[in-house]
Amino acid sequence: MPRSTNSVASRKRRKKILKAAKGYFGARSKVYTVAKNAVEKGLQYAYRDRRNKKREFRRLWIARINAAARAEGMSYSVFMHKVAQSGIDLDRKTLADLAMNHPEAFTEVVNKVR
Repeated sequence: MPRSTNSVASRKRRKKILKAAKGYFGARSKVYTVAKNAVEKGLQYAYRDRRNKKREFRRLWIARINAAARAEGMSYSVFMHKVAQSGIDLDRKTLADLAMNHPEAFTEVVNKVR
């Protein structure tokens, strides 16, 4: 009995990788073995950076809150401590949005916790 290679599944597997590598530079989008490595590495970066994105946004929010709080004459750590003590239930994302887009509302929050 001759050996069966199931070329339909093989082609589908290769096409799936090459489709995922679309837009990559040079051989990374054309040559299957190179594209396979590039796609695998890209998926590793995607997995890692889904977690890093959360850290980076938190850092950004903290920097924005700190800048706005210091403009009101209060440091970030003191401000966040007073927010927690006063029972105001706003997270860092919301506070950063207030600080950037609605400074008058942020000033009211600062005055409330003072």
